[in-house]
Amino acid sequence: MTRSSLMRASDALATQTATYAIPLLILLTTGSTALTGAAFLLEWLPRLAAFAVGGPLVDRFRADRVFRAAALARTLLCAAAAAALALLPAAGTAATVVVMTVGAAGGLLSQASFLAVETLGAHASRRAGADAHRVQSVQIGIDQSALLAGPLLGGLLLAVGPTLMLTVVAALSATAAASTTTTPATPVGTTAAGVRAVAASLRTGWHTVRGIPALAWLVTGLVASNLALAVTQASAPITVMTRYGHSSIAVGAVWSAAGLVSLAAVAACRRSIDRFGLWPVGATGAATACAACLATALAPNLGVYAVTIGILMAGEGALTVVLRTLRARLIPAAVFGSTLSVTIVLVVLPMPVAGALVAVLPAGTLPGLLLACAVLQGAAMALAFRGLWHHRASYAPSRTAADPTATGPPAAAQTDAPRTA
Repeated sequence: MTRSSLMRASDALATQTATYAIPLLILLTTGSTALTGAAFLLEWLPRLAAFAVGGPLVDRFRADRVFRAAALARTLLCAAAAAALALLPAAGTAATVVVMTVGAAGGLLSQASFLAVETLGAHASRRAGADAHRVQSVQIGIDQSALLAGPLLGGLLLAVGPTLMLTVVAALSATAAASTTTTPATPVGTTAAGVRAVAASLRTGWHTVRGIPALAWLVTGLVASNLALAVTQASAPITVMTRYGHSSIAVGAVWSAAGLVSLAAVAACRRSIDRFGLWPVGATGAATACAACLATALAPNLGVYAVTIGILMAGEGALTVVLRTLRARLIPAAVFGSTLSVTIVLVVLPMPVAGALVAVLPAGTLPGLLLACAVLQGAAMALAFRGLWHHRASYAPSRTAADPTATGPPAAAQTDAPRTA
């Protein structure tokens, strides 16, 4: 258990540190807000491909092998980049190319390791039997701790220098590779029979989403909500460092504090849903997120900005709980995996779109972009929760009680990372 916890913790911390630090590094290296948005775009585009094909790869080659290979590759990538930046001029085309390459390749490798470690976690839960919930509690605690610590650690390391930041990420990745736990070999013949064509799997998932109105409405609202959140994240380094004149440490501190607020909101929502139901809690979370997004665009200083980001993440945390609960109740067990992949791809798609928008628009127009996204988010969420109200019978708790298999596997419901990054 100690070895698997070290593996998961080091990988999660490396991923969260790099995810938040790479756009900051671009801004520090180039001073270009356009390239900062492009870095966010290049981080998320490869992840979309990993979501679609990563599951079959893990099934075919075993999770421990995929995880170890991804961790070792990220170690070499970050170590080489750290050495290159130490030798290259602090600013220039060569340094920019190195950092952008790390962002693109690192995003793909991070997602591959995430899918593999989720599979390893599910295997550990099955081995634990009646104590599976304890294993899941430890894993979720590790992920949430990395989510809180990663942005702040990235900001602190960048204050010293980009070479140190990349070296630390490389060391964390090497630790993850060295502590990888081994899973038993898959019986001959079962893996090949269990792997479906990616295109066929995605088609099945797409038809399932379209065939369940409540799920379709939920995904529609979350796509718009994630666009607003992604624009906020992609523009955060520019807003804090250019508009408010603070350091990279402040960027990490804002998002780490917001992650803590989100974690508290998630914990509170579990009891609130038991008492009030999914629809009221989800609608409250959506209204909170929309209002906070509007306020973030208008924040006059860093203090107000930090408060609005915290409130925004609290609303998003509530929406995450609603997403996972509804998704588990609505998706039939027989097509859970394929439908899960489609829902993840759809809600993550706004991430690279946000990076592209931040890249092409001048820095001075970013508050206006965020306002527009907040208005779109409000309209989409209003329609989505109207649709969810009309189809509320389809996700009533009695349905779950009547059909235990409709809840889906608990481990799978934890793979919605984009909602909590």
